[in-house]
Amino acid sequence: MNSLHTSIKNWYSLPGDRLEAKVGDFVVDIVRGSLLIEVQTGNFSAIKKKLRSLVRNHNVQLVHPIPRRKWIVTVSVPNGETVRRRRSPKNGRVTDLFDELIRIPDLINEENFALEVLMIEEEEVRCQDGKGSWRRKGASVKDRKLIEVVGSATFAGKEDFLGLLPGDLHQPFSNRSVAENMGISVSQSRKMTYCLRKMGAIRKVGKNGNELLFETVAKT
Repeated sequence: MNSLHTSIKNWYSLPGDRLEAKVGDFVVDIVRGSLLIEVQTGNFSAIKKKLRSLVRNHNVQLVHPIPRRKWIVTVSVPNGETVRRRRSPKNGRVTDLFDELIRIPDLINEENFALEVLMIEEEEVRCQDGKGSWRRKGASVKDRKLIEVVGSATFAGKEDFLGLLPGDLHQPFSNRSVAENMGISVSQSRKMTYCLRKMGAIRKVGKNGNELLFETVAKT
């Protein structure tokens, strides 16, 4: 467990909360009365079984941080001293949530489930030990540290996610038109429309050549 998880849990907790409390077969990060709060800084696959079980009988809130700004700190192999600190050129946004939500989009339709995104500034500590990803040129991620929380957004149902779509988006729309309108990659817009379809927020209505076309589903 990294420092980021612990810091967010401590930042989020209130007087009277129970931390690391046993609920059934699971240990829950924060128990606040009848509400169970889980902080997940990484892959949603690691927690989906736990969430599906808890939400059957409890109100569950999943808290997930996205780095709006990230500082990359490189430390030396022998003694862990800081070699350099630089700001990542990538700026995170709420839509990055769909990179993980594709693993549990159906949970949004559970009445007892809500998801809160925390936009944060963080430090990612790396070590040039040759054991990490090729994308990081062999550097291993040793820790993630919270600098500050800069914003949040809560999603309690599919209507909240529909609010992420641009208001002037013409219908029907494609993954490409969503990407162009929102300034995101087509790959990310595909994840977004996949999740929205699984929630029942949008539906497929046809194709334009090889492109799928979607429209929003009216509220019932």
